[in-house]
Amino acid sequence: MPTSGRGCPAEVRTDVNMKPYRAALALPGLRSLLLVAILARVPLTATGVTLTFYVVQDLGRGYGAAGLVGGAITVGAAIGGPLLGRLVDRRGLRPVLVLTTVAEAIFWSIAPQLSYSLLLPAAFVAGLLALPIFSVIRQSIAALVPLERRRPAYALDSMSVELSFMIGPALATVGVTTISARLTLYLVGAGIVVAGVALWLLNPPVRNATEQAAGPQPRIARRQWLTSRMVAIFAVSTAATLVLGGTDVAVIAVLRENGDAAFTGAVLSVWAVASLVGGFAYGAVHRPFSPVALIGGLSLATIPVGLGGSHWWLLGLALLPAGLLCAPTIAATSDAVSRLAPASVRGEAMGMHGSAVTVGMAIGAPLAGAVIDASAPLWGFAVTGAIGAVVALAVLPIELRHRRSDARAASATAAACATAKGAANPPTLTKTT
Repeated sequence: MPTSGRGCPAEVRTDVNMKPYRAALALPGLRSLLLVAILARVPLTATGVTLTFYVVQDLGRGYGAAGLVGGAITVGAAIGGPLLGRLVDRRGLRPVLVLTTVAEAIFWSIAPQLSYSLLLPAAFVAGLLALPIFSVIRQSIAALVPLERRRPAYALDSMSVELSFMIGPALATVGVTTISARLTLYLVGAGIVVAGVALWLLNPPVRNATEQAAGPQPRIARRQWLTSRMVAIFAVSTAATLVLGGTDVAVIAVLRENGDAAFTGAVLSVWAVASLVGGFAYGAVHRPFSPVALIGGLSLATIPVGLGGSHWWLLGLALLPAGLLCAPTIAATSDAVSRLAPASVRGEAMGMHGSAVTVGMAIGAPLAGAVIDASAPLWGFAVTGAIGAVVALAVLPIELRHRRSDARAASATAAACATAKGAANPPTLTKTT
């Protein structure tokens, strides 16, 4: 429940306006952080397309072999994310940025010269030491933005991710088709190194002023903060990107089956714009939304999308409800992790969140592909959406228990505020005759 500055319940509003965004963007450092975030994420989002074209065209391998390279990076990133986050907690941000930027520079400078048998293990190491832009940005938002303003800040971050995914793969495709896949690899690598240098120069805080003033904090055992609630949020994060990854593949499959492959960009753009609109609305409203409710809505809205596949424009319309919930779901999970994780382990927690997101995307696309190969494209939407719904139902008891606990705490706070107010303003006695 939202609280006032003194901890007493504040009025909950449900109108949509720009005030939350203006208040968040007025905070020192947030504008520059979000700008760097958009520019830094563009080359990262271009890696998948570029490596796929390189393996297929230049190395003469199949798409399965290209998928293995992408999978090696994904597995490495899923393992390395929490480890790098823990290193940020212990040593600070800049040493980690130096380590990962140097590692990225080495990989992308030698990758175009490697044979496939060497590229595969090198990709795993590159993923293990990948520049942790996504988790660092979210950790810095938690340090820069007070608790009551984080929802619009994370909504802006989620929208910036959407923009990066709209720009990065498109630029990579242009580079591969107009120049060459090999040269595009160098350009993508250069972009990632520049992103690391920009983050190093910006050096965004990973703890707020109060946390920094408190000095080094004792290490908190993982079992103390990795609660059932936190695990539930990670599960929701994985389910969300699983649904999104599956939807991406299913859209392409439906359009190809109907002979509308030329409209793939248009349909995916409709989906992306809907996500941006949903992310904006999520950050502008004052009422909080549970990540469990959002993943439930996203999953249920995804299941029937394939029924609109008879025409490309019907498929675009069918994607709108699910699209509106994409960015809000990811933003809500980021916000929840930032609230649940103690400051001394926030980097590790954000690294785990990033791993959960990565794993979901890595599972969703091949899962939908296998389902589509065995049946029909519309089942790609149905199966991945159903899995998301099952996850929502599985973690619902944890969410309800958490809400009951919050309600009891809010009632206790309200009672304490009422008592304090009564003590400060005692009733006056009037003389009667």
